[in-house]
Amino acid sequence: MTEDSAKERILRAAEELFAESGFDATPTSRIAERADVPKGLVHYYFRRKSDLLAALVARLPDERIEPAMVVVPGDLAGTLRRLVSELDRRFTGSLGLSHLLWREADTHHVVRDALADRFQQLVRLVRSVIVAASTEHRLAEADLDHASGLLARAVSHRHATARHSGDERPAEFDGELTFVANALSAQTPKAAPPV
Repeated sequence: MTEDSAKERILRAAEELFAESGFDATPTSRIAERADVPKGLVHYYFRRKSDLLAALVARLPDERIEPAMVVVPGDLAGTLRRLVSELDRRFTGSLGLSHLLWREADTHHVVRDALADRFQQLVRLVRSVIVAASTEHRLAEADLDHASGLLARAVSHRHATARHSGDERPAEFDGELTFVANALSAQTPKAAPPV
């Protein structure tokens, strides 16, 4: 048994058992049993049981996206659709893990803090994408901040509640994306460069 495969089996077992019974009701001995490893190996890799939660948060799909992947200059609505589509694509493989982590965030600061950090990264991503796509309009900083926060919250909410819909993907919200894009596009046009 290689170290990587043992650690991976421990993480898979922890994810399954935490999802089935919850973090607090799952002893490390059950994790070791499910992973088919000695209990001491669980503690070797994860000193505290809460370290397993932190490791599971790290397994969530990476939400960092290069704006160039999704930005269509001058087409804010299309850009936002492409961004949300890419975030959804990454998210669909982790519905169970997401469900587990959102549930445990209520009682475990490790998860809550990690999810809060991920949310701030998402806000910054949305902001950078809006700025890159808004080539014809000068956006007020406050509007940019509000729109970025609003869209990040909407995407986070969709992903947090997707497990309740029975669908593999979060519900579409094209109308909301179009509304935000139109509201931002109604800003003052950028001044033409001096001749």
